[in-house]
Amino acid sequence: MAFEGLSEKLSAAFKKLRSKGKLTENDVKEAMREVRLALLEADVNYKVAKEFTAKVSERAIGSDVMESLTPAQMVIKIVNEELTQLMGGEEVHIKWASKPPTVIMMCGLQGSGKTTHTGKLAKMLKKEGHRPLAVACDVYRPAAIEQLKIVAGGVGVPVFEMGKANPVKIAKAAVKHARDYGNDVVILDTAGRLHIDEALMGELEKIKAEVSPQEIFLVVDSMTGQDAVNVAKSFNDLLDITGVVLTKLDGDTRGGAALSVRSVTGKPIRYAGTGEKMDDLEVFHPDRMAGRILGMGDMLTLIEEAEEKLDQKKAQEMAEKLQKNKFDLNDLLDQFGQIKRMGPIKGILKKLPGMDMNKLDDMDVDDNIIYRNEAIILSMTPEERAKPSIINPSRKRRIAKGCGLKVEEVNKLLKQFEQMQKVMKQLGGKKGKKRKFKNLPGLGGGMNPMGGNNPFGKM
Repeated sequence: MAFEGLSEKLSAAFKKLRSKGKLTENDVKEAMREVRLALLEADVNYKVAKEFTAKVSERAIGSDVMESLTPAQMVIKIVNEELTQLMGGEEVHIKWASKPPTVIMMCGLQGSGKTTHTGKLAKMLKKEGHRPLAVACDVYRPAAIEQLKIVAGGVGVPVFEMGKANPVKIAKAAVKHARDYGNDVVILDTAGRLHIDEALMGELEKIKAEVSPQEIFLVVDSMTGQDAVNVAKSFNDLLDITGVVLTKLDGDTRGGAALSVRSVTGKPIRYAGTGEKMDDLEVFHPDRMAGRILGMGDMLTLIEEAEEKLDQKKAQEMAEKLQKNKFDLNDLLDQFGQIKRMGPIKGILKKLPGMDMNKLDDMDVDDNIIYRNEAIILSMTPEERAKPSIINPSRKRRIAKGCGLKVEEVNKLLKQFEQMQKVMKQLGGKKGKKRKFKNLPGLGGGMNPMGGNNPFGKM
């Protein structure tokens, strides 16, 4: 995941500060030296890293910080605020046209992910209630038009194409088509090159002049590090882009592009591609990203993902069952399904505040345990799922044989489930007083993924 190396080094630097009761100016300068080295190793632009640490140092050496009861926390707070500002301060929303359609121009080098992210953005806007139209303006790359049809068609978005016609004419005709057929957003998937050249930029300038797009998004591959920043600067100088879409933030990228692009171009990161699925596109929130980098978690994004991906009706029913202590193995099976929709367990845990990324990387978090436990429950009869207490040794052997696992695995699940029931009973309160379960829906309404009563395996 992006920023892992940077997060580890920043955590190490701040750990030294926390061990000191009171900070001196030299303590702060030493910590900032380590922060600057960490930024440079993360492929952050040299000038950006230097200016960043200078700003933090200036604020951190102030009397309000040095004389506070928790100076180390104050320094971390300053770093968090400056990181947020470095990446743009706050998310920027799409500038909508006063009279539809709103035209969004996607540009970038070949292989950066323009076509895929045209589809991802179209899907996101469609879910928000818009009627996007994807436009095939890349008439040079082999099968580019077919790829857009597959990508956009897969998310239920129509594609406008005119074969190998002039891209400028295609863009103009697409906007007219959108007006005639009620599409309120037009997303132009333009051509790219292996490098920036006059032909590419000239064509993009003509398209911009012809259709006057409200947004010009540059799609850059974050895996390319400083090259991504250089590309962004070149495109911005010629086209005056309105924002950047960073792809592959889920990959083994050091994160330098995300931390440098705003300072170098003056234009914000608008969206971040975080995976291969068409749902893996996030609005870029600088404050949340800063929190992730500093190991503070990202609960807001986690909650938004839960609201989007989890079945809220089932979550409510589950909460009621938990309060009445009527949680059975059928319900646990439903919960496993909900958790799988949220993605890998490590991805969920990384967004939790206070999670030590170093320890998390060392933990044996086995996503396959969910599938194994599902297989165990599915090998039971309806009666056994509703009343696990009736499962005797002979039934356990039959269940183990049915799912192809050992009896020990069946025993382990049943023991963990029994422990969970005890916890639920305690949370229900005594003397008829019941507490409300406020955990994230889909996580078992009280099931602690890091605790002992954990059906995910050893973590």
